[in-house]
Amino acid sequence: MIIYEGKAVFEGVAIGKLSVYKKAEQFVKREKIEDADVEISRYEEARNTAVMQLQVLYDKAVKEVGESGAEIFEAHQMMVEDGDFIDSVENIIRTQMVNAEYAVAETGDNFRKMFLEMDDEYFRGRAADVKDISERVINVLMGVGGGGIESSEPVIVVADDLAPSETVQMDKDKILSFVTVHGSANSHTSILAKTMSIPAIIGCDIPLTDEMDGREAIVDGFEGKVYVDPDEETLAEKQKIVEKEQEKKELLEQLRGKENITQDGQKINLYANIGNTKDLGLVLKNDAGGIGLFRSEFIYLGSETYPTEDEQFAIYKQVAETMAGKKVIIRTLDIGADKQADYFELPKEENPALGLRAIRICLTRPEVFKTQLKAILRASAFGKISIMFPMIISVDEVKRIKEIVEGVKAELDSLSVPYDKEIELGIMIETPAAVMIAEELAKEVDFFSVGTNDLTQYTLAIDRQNQSLDEFYDPHHPAILRMLKMIVDAAHKGGAWAGICGELGSDLSLTKEFLAMGYDELSVSPGRILPLRKAVIETNVSEYKKEKGLE
Repeated sequence: MIIYEGKAVFEGVAIGKLSVYKKAEQFVKREKIEDADVEISRYEEARNTAVMQLQVLYDKAVKEVGESGAEIFEAHQMMVEDGDFIDSVENIIRTQMVNAEYAVAETGDNFRKMFLEMDDEYFRGRAADVKDISERVINVLMGVGGGGIESSEPVIVVADDLAPSETVQMDKDKILSFVTVHGSANSHTSILAKTMSIPAIIGCDIPLTDEMDGREAIVDGFEGKVYVDPDEETLAEKQKIVEKEQEKKELLEQLRGKENITQDGQKINLYANIGNTKDLGLVLKNDAGGIGLFRSEFIYLGSETYPTEDEQFAIYKQVAETMAGKKVIIRTLDIGADKQADYFELPKEENPALGLRAIRICLTRPEVFKTQLKAILRASAFGKISIMFPMIISVDEVKRIKEIVEGVKAELDSLSVPYDKEIELGIMIETPAAVMIAEELAKEVDFFSVGTNDLTQYTLAIDRQNQSLDEFYDPHHPAILRMLKMIVDAAHKGGAWAGICGELGSDLSLTKEFLAMGYDELSVSPGRILPLRKAVIETNVSEYKKEKGLE
């Protein structure tokens, strides 16, 4: 038995034969041409064909993994049609009088290097996307088909890396898991794997040789290990895990429609975090009680200019109507730090995580803020909407926000525009400053929602985007847990309810702790709702408090 280690990106255990993925080979030659216009026409036709292929992939992915998981193919279509990319290809063809295949390959390499050299992890992840679309266009130009899995039975796919288009083109019934030598936890491929619920490991040192092809193996997505030619003892142990995981899935299905109430009668709301309207299907499918975090900044990030009031209103209205009276908490614009939109023309900062971001942008650009508030308030007439403001550090900020909100309400009143006059206003607690003055803040708002990702980052003085600091980044740090208790106590004392919308909310090892602390709500990714409900239903908070000496 040989054991290879990597980084798990989705939990689960898969047992089966390895299949070393064979990519379609590309041998691009640099050839002189006589007519640049003819070659550019070839490129245009190939580009149009690539866009059509991507549309087919999008439609297939929507059926298999939903619209949220299929978004990558929309993004790839836009990248294929990106003006800068097209200009570069055509310029190389004209100035160097070379074939389209070479021009596309050269442009793809240049763009890929550009992304890899960027500091931002998100943009580094886009390098794989550039490679994917370049190879697609070149394949069309050369009349070459894509690679695939040559197997009649389900297999564990092993590859150097996998592009999203490759994973979605594979027959899902034939995939048990995939393991890659390279890849990023933030890549679209990893996200797609999570959506497809396929155990996956990246950064694994497994050799991609013909000798590996067809060998028995186990992928353990809990440990981040691959066992090749496992012994009988290991095989039996992992088989039990597979059986238990299947039993868990079947039991979770029985929890749909159940109340989120502990054995001793304590209730908690379980809501979902979403980034756009395409995630609404997952919210309903997983039986969330509402939306605890609608990340409105994605409306801005997906636009080339400031979205209008009507454009935003249409989106918020759709969410409110779809949720049919269930609570929808919309977080106002949280641009800045690792989320940048060029048209905002934000100044380059030495440390953007500590710079002009979130509510600071809204308060320094009141017209942008008012436009969003008008859209949200108008949409509140169509459902149960609440508004949440990020990155708060002072009571004065909250008072300024409330003045602006009242001004917008007065403007809507003057126009006889209907809205929820009792709309809830809340703030995110994600800075140590907000924790220390939480009781005063609670008197100004209706609710708190703790952003544990940023709260951990700012409390521990560790950039959460810096992977080299992973061993120091500890969201279970005693200081964080003490702060969480301080926050909920202060909220209740000041007359507000409190929830958690950061990643920590879905950490099942802390569910009992959050219930004991007295949190009113946890908001997590849609797929975590049912496992969290199970943990709540199985908890007796009174007994847990006695065990921990909390009473």
